[in-house]
Parts: sequence; structure tokens; C-alpha cells
Amino acid sequence: MTDQKKLVVHEDWAVVILGGLIILLALAGISLTVPAFSWGTTAELTRKVLSSANLQLIGIQFLFVLVIAALGALITGKSVAASLKTFPIVYILTVIALVLAGNAQVKALNLEAVIFSLGIGLLIGNFLKLPEWLKSSLSTELFVKIGLVLLGTSVIFSDILKAGSLGLIQALVVVLSVWYFAFWLCKKLKVDDELTMMISSAVSICGVSAAIATSGAIKGDSKKLSYVISMVLITAIPMMIFMPYIAAYFNFPQAVTGAWLGGSIDTTGAVVASGTLVGEEALKISTIVKFSQNVLLGIAAFAISVYWTYTNHPAGKDKAEKPTLGVIWERFPKFVIGFVAASVLFSFFISPESNTAVKGSLKNLQGLWFALAFTSIGLETNFKDLFSRNSKTPFYAFIIAQGFNILVTLVIAFFLFA
Repeated sequence: MTDQKKLVVHEDWAVVILGGLIILLALAGISLTVPAFSWGTTAELTRKVLSSANLQLIGIQFLFVLVIAALGALITGKSVAASLKTFPIVYILTVIALVLAGNAQVKALNLEAVIFSLGIGLLIGNFLKLPEWLKSSLSTELFVKIGLVLLGTSVIFSDILKAGSLGLIQALVVVLSVWYFAFWLCKKLKVDDELTMMISSAVSICGVSAAIATSGAIKGDSKKLSYVISMVLITAIPMMIFMPYIAAYFNFPQAVTGAWLGGSIDTTGAVVASGTLVGEEALKISTIVKFSQNVLLGIAAFAISVYWTYTNHPAGKDKAEKPTLGVIWERFPKFVIGFVAASVLFSFFISPESNTAVKGSLKNLQGLWFALAFTSIGLETNFKDLFSRNSKTPFYAFIIAQGFNILVTLVIAFFLFA
């Protein structure tokens, strides 16, 4: 039994291994063809998405991620049998979400697949009585952290630097000012410490990814993380729809509008969608600014883990006692190493040709792991926990902080890009 315990790998290291394995397989030529989920009419749905050839691609993708999920259960010491029972259910629900999100009318509304994943999970989890073995074997954290490691492959430093230093300067100023304001506001409203850290990071850095990274850094409660993610997704929809029209009404320059969108809207997909509504220059600048904020994700997670260790609860130690470097390292979210390593690898060591060959498959898998995670979050989350009376104050804090984010980012965008 003792020898078996030695084989167990911490989940954060496990996702570094699994994410690295996916990347290495792709670079070795073992990359998956991306299934089609886009459709406009029922006939097109049948002909493209539900065709035997496309269903075969979906099946191959299922087998690939099933093996990765089972391997994750094995090396983290969880039940492989339970994972093999639960994963197909989560995958099928996620595919349904991807099909719904692939509809042309839904795409016109800029609704992302993760919104449907979360919604389907919440509906099933709250209106059906799920067996305990299903809930207990969900691997939400594993899925979302694998997605974060793969996200690093799309954070290319050369792309960011091509737009000059302005995007990086804006990202740094916005992140620091908005994070501190959100933190101060949450403290004033007496929001609990875990939610304060997650809300501050989600509003200021890059939404869902930042909330997840912060939760990992502070070992946060999954229900609180689900609540913050729900707020991010709910507010991202009206922002990405109305902000481009506000910019058009006041005749903002495209560069300013792009910087405003990239710095304000919390999800990368929503940034791209809103930038597209404005124009090519706005799309380019908004994407660069958002990627610049994504670059700060690893640094922010490290800083937050150190701050949390020193000021809150160095586990098992007196609060007044300063933790050692060993304690800081123990609490540091190791999956951030995978994110940074993937970004460095694709920024400096992978040729543009190789990057082009694998980026479609890796981007698809990144989105799939996130969608699987959101389905799992929905299945394990209860509406009563999300929308209880105690949830109102954090929601008000999030909305006010988001309003501050919109205003301060617009001012900085005009100062740097006008």
C-alpha cells in the first residue's frame, strides 16, 4: 500500500504531464482532425454534423480524450473504473452543447459553447437526482487545468510584440488598477477572502482562466469558483454585444475600440467576436491586448499564491508565523508551469510552419477540455448555492468592479491608442 501511494502524482503535476503529452503527440504528427459542429439548417445539421464521417471524427476524439482522462485518474490515484463510467456521460452532454453552439443563429449572437455546457450541466444537476458515484467521480479541476496548459500554446510572445509595447503597457496598467479596485471593493463589502481573490482576478486579468488559476493558487472552494465563472459568462454576453455599438455611436477610433474591448471583456472568445463586429484593426488590437493579459496569468497566479500563503492561512501553521519557501512552493499552482512552458515552447522553439500545422487541433482540444469542465461544473453545482441571498453581495461587487474596469480601460485605451 505504501509503494502504491508513492506512485500518486499531485493533480497540478498530473495536468502538466497530460498537457505536455497532448502537445508532444501533436508535434509528433499525432493530431486530431477537428470535427464539424457548424450548421444553419436541419438539412445541413444532418449532412455535415451528423454524417457518418463526422460522427467518426467525434468518436476518435472521444477515445483520445477518454484515454487522457483515464490516465489522469490513474496517476492521481483516483478510480479509473469510475472515470470510465462517468466520462462518456460528460462527453455526450458536451457534444450536445457544441452542436447547439454551432448553430448559425446562435453564432450570430456570439454565444460560446461553454455557456451551453454550463447550462446543460446546471439543468440536469438541479432537476434530476444524480447518483452519488457520478458526482463524486467528476474531474472538473483536471479537465480545466489541462485546458489552461493548452491555452499556453496560443500565447505567442512574438505576436504580442508585433503590436509594439502599447498592448503590454495597457495590460499591465489595467490589471494592476482594476485588480486593486476590485480587491478593495470586495473588502469594503465584506465579501469572503476566497471570493475576493477570484473576483479580483476574473475582472482584471482574463475572466474564466484567471478565476480558475486563482482558485488553484489559493486551493479555493469549487462552488465559489462556479459562482464566479457564472458571473463572468453572464456579463460577457451583454458586454460583447453592446460595447461595439457604443464605440460606433461615439465614433471611437478602431484602435481605441480594440484596446477597450480587449482590456474589458473577460473571455477571449467574446473579445474576438466583438472585435470582429468593429473591423480588422479593432480585431487585431483587441486580440493582442487580451493575449497580453493572458501572459500575465502565470505571474499573477504565482503572486497570489505567495500573498495568500503569507497573509491568510499557511496550512497547519500559526497565522503570525511567516511560511518558509517550502510552504510557498507547496501551495504554488504547478499547472502554471505547464502554461508558461507551453507558451515559451511555441514562442521561441517551434517553427511557424509546425505551429500552423498543429494549432487548429490544439485549439480544438483546448476548447473541448474547457467545455468538458463546464459541463462538470454544472452537474456538481446547485442553483440554491449559486443564487442564495448570500450571493447578492459578491454579485454587486463583481458588477461594480466590472463597471470600473470598463471606464478605466477606456481612458487608458484613449491615452495609449488615440
